[in-house]
Amino acid sequence: MARSTIQRRQEAERERIQRYDDTLRRVVRAARPTPDFQRALEDAAQGFAGLAVRDAQSWHPQMKTRDAARLRLAAARHLFARYPVPAMLEQVWIDDNGLGADEVRLRRQWYVVAAGGGSLVPLGAAVGLTRKEVHGFLHAPAGLGFDEAIWHAIAASTTGDAASALRIARSKIARTPRSAMAFWRVVARFFCAHPVSVETLDDLCDYLAECRRRDPRYRLEGRTLGSLTRRMHEWHRDLAAIARIEAMRRRARGAVPVDAAWSGSSLADWEWAPSSKDAKARGERYVMRQLKQAEDLVMESRAMRHCVSSYAAKCLAGQASIWSLRRCTKDRIDRLLTIELDPQRRAVQVRGLANRLAHADEHRVLERWAQARGIVLG
Repeated sequence: MARSTIQRRQEAERERIQRYDDTLRRVVRAARPTPDFQRALEDAAQGFAGLAVRDAQSWHPQMKTRDAARLRLAAARHLFARYPVPAMLEQVWIDDNGLGADEVRLRRQWYVVAAGGGSLVPLGAAVGLTRKEVHGFLHAPAGLGFDEAIWHAIAASTTGDAASALRIARSKIARTPRSAMAFWRVVARFFCAHPVSVETLDDLCDYLAECRRRDPRYRLEGRTLGSLTRRMHEWHRDLAAIARIEAMRRRARGAVPVDAAWSGSSLADWEWAPSSKDAKARGERYVMRQLKQAEDLVMESRAMRHCVSSYAAKCLAGQASIWSLRRCTKDRIDRLLTIELDPQRRAVQVRGLANRLAHADEHRVLERWAQARGIVLG
């Protein structure tokens, strides 16, 4: 049915109004929510309500911000602060990303106590800080974070060189686990006495962390900066060798998923303990272990001062397997020999430290192993 002129005009008017409303909805901003002051107070007071120095109801902020972090800090200042405190103590109210619940509570507790005029010495002692170091923490240079301020205080209590203390604070030492503070304190004192650039310090910290990973009893005492630097460079070369071996392994496997170790020989590891009458030390035993990982091969090469790490390609191709004979006692583990077996289980090479030949007593242990595993000794 044909529409009349009036109907067409009315429809056109409705379409015009609809387009106008659509345009308004696109360009007009939605009303901003009002700041949630009550939520900020609840967040700040959580766990510390009994330590507030002011009543929450007396807070009447003239703030327009909707940022929850800034509101939370303002609420904390109102509830707990009699005195201003360093920015690194306030930061926990603004950003606690990456911090565990216990760490967040610890840092907020430090803020509450310091801002209220209390002493941080008992809290500092709980994480291993002295009275002098707590004082240094509260007067750390601007721009440092919480852990950085702690390590600046530790370093500043050791040296009068402000630049050295600042380098310690900005190094990887400040990002080490607090549970290992006793070890890293020694490291901080060492680098206060032997200043290096932050870049070199970070490289040496990586090396020291790896030493601690391998041996939790590792100690820095008695070492020099020169020896540490030399061993760090050796470690870097070892890492490069491991990377080359891993690259060879990936190329050998192609698109097949790569495991952490190559398959190696089907022979099982071996262990033998002499009788108590023949043993030369308490708990003496001999262990023959196959090396099937790049890291193990490189560490054997480094410890024994020979080139067995260059045999990785033969191991990957199944043309050889490498074995390490070690003597274990209650107190230590000593590497004795490195052995190369061919696919027919023949001992192609047997070498000790710096490529020496096997001693007579070591050879007797080898013969026991060979007899137990069906190996042919040359």
